[in-house]
Amino acid sequence: MGALTLFLIAGEPSGDRLGAALMAGLKILSPGVRFAGVGGPLMQAEGLTSLFPMEELSVMGLVEVLPKYVALKRRIAQAAQAALDSDAQALITIDSPDFCLRVAGIIKAARPGFPTIHYVAPSVWAWRPGRAAKMARVVDHVLALLPFEPPYMTAAGMSCDFVGHPVVAEPLASDAERATMQGAGPLILALPGSRKGEVTRLAPVLGRVLARVKAAHPLVRVALPTVRGVAGLVRDLTADWPVAPQIIEDPATKRAAFATADVAIAASGTVSLELAANGCPMVIAYDMNPVTLWLMRRAALIDTVTLVNLVSQTRVIPEFIGERCRADLIAPEVLRLLAEGGGPQLEAMRLTMQRLGRGGEPPGLRAARSVLGVLERSKG
Repeated sequence: MGALTLFLIAGEPSGDRLGAALMAGLKILSPGVRFAGVGGPLMQAEGLTSLFPMEELSVMGLVEVLPKYVALKRRIAQAAQAALDSDAQALITIDSPDFCLRVAGIIKAARPGFPTIHYVAPSVWAWRPGRAAKMARVVDHVLALLPFEPPYMTAAGMSCDFVGHPVVAEPLASDAERATMQGAGPLILALPGSRKGEVTRLAPVLGRVLARVKAAHPLVRVALPTVRGVAGLVRDLTADWPVAPQIIEDPATKRAAFATADVAIAASGTVSLELAANGCPMVIAYDMNPVTLWLMRRAALIDTVTLVNLVSQTRVIPEFIGERCRADLIAPEVLRLLAEGGGPQLEAMRLTMQRLGRGGEPPGLRAARSVLGVLERSKG
């Protein structure tokens, strides 16, 4: 057998980051490894020539997917055929299960013994536990980001390794970067989400929270890191806020804001782990369509949506979800955190980072080691 070749597929920027770190790890452990498949700029920088632009796969939600359904079906078939035609020894799909698992299904049907590896376990511990059994039909091995996920995957019939969460390897602000965010009053980090629907629902609520905070802290400052796709919308929706936010798009200033903020008001999601990595006390605020919220609550298997609460096995991060996503409920908690500091939150954050792999081998290298272990076992 010649040099190791792997076929990778990532469908969105978070998957591109995971894929690039995995590729870097594989190049250390298996020099000469070659890559084919679909990925974004970071994976391309590690040596992947993408079959087609990854951005074609970055669509969220039923309404957005329907107009692109025919094109996506064509890309699924194209990716599967390219993998089968290549000399790859395994398929590694990264998150984006709607696309990736369909590709894996076609490959498994054509070549049942072909090793298939999926990076990022489905959150079956939160809702729709049947997804694991469905995934096991087309996936042999899972690379899990959270330490409590492997038992769920192995129970469904797949092998699984916890490889650590990428948040533990992300760079923290330097002293020089932190100095750029110093100012007279307390600094609030406003994080209304990265999707248009999230920002539209949360921005007005955050504005009303800030009005109450400003009444108690006239010199309060607000930093609002955002992404290019919604930056214009964020500027429009925050124009009437009682405190003009510093809208941040570049990574260095974002790092500085996360490192120096006194409190964050954040949409639900992995951002809670970024805040935990920086030891920033937080409240979680999230609203959605009432019907969607009702359906999700009926299907939920857990009593918290915040990963810090789950990983630390505490419930110290307060949540204001749905009908509780109101300024009169959120503002008192923000003011309390400003007055008292993080306290129990900081200990839960430290524990979370430790459990996610901080201080150990980088997740990309751990993932690479796991992949090579699967290939070694498949030979036997």
